[in-house]
Amino acid sequence: MDSFWDYVWYTVVVFAFVAYLIVLFQIIVDLFRDHSVSGWVKAVWVIGLVVLPYLTALVYLIARGRGMALRAQQAQAEAKQATDEYIRTVAVGKSPAQQIADAKALLDSGAITPAEYEHLKAQALGNATTGRDGVPIA
Repeated sequence: MDSFWDYVWYTVVVFAFVAYLIVLFQIIVDLFRDHSVSGWVKAVWVIGLVVLPYLTALVYLIARGRGMALRAQQAQAEAKQATDEYIRTVAVGKSPAQQIADAKALLDSGAITPAEYEHLKAQALGNATTGRDGVPIA
């Protein structure tokens, strides 16, 4: 690189390549996220992205850009809903009634003693006064 303009040109080329990669991956993710498009059409789009990358990407964005945004919003909403549901199940856990019912099932099956059942019941209700070994909790 001999001159300042060589550096400018190199920067423009690198920017265009990185921008193309970002758009390419967004298009590929969108293409395979859309279940209404057949496999053959997806294959044609991918081949087009390899053979005529910038032209195909531009055509894809013009032809399917609005749907691309809607599919991205839908995927984001589904991910948020799944995350919220997971957090709710982990954070809340079982209700006291469910904990007592589980303890009763263990008592009925003979897995725990009546004293252990009473301890689990008290713990579920929030007023446990002794530990599992019978020692008072300070």
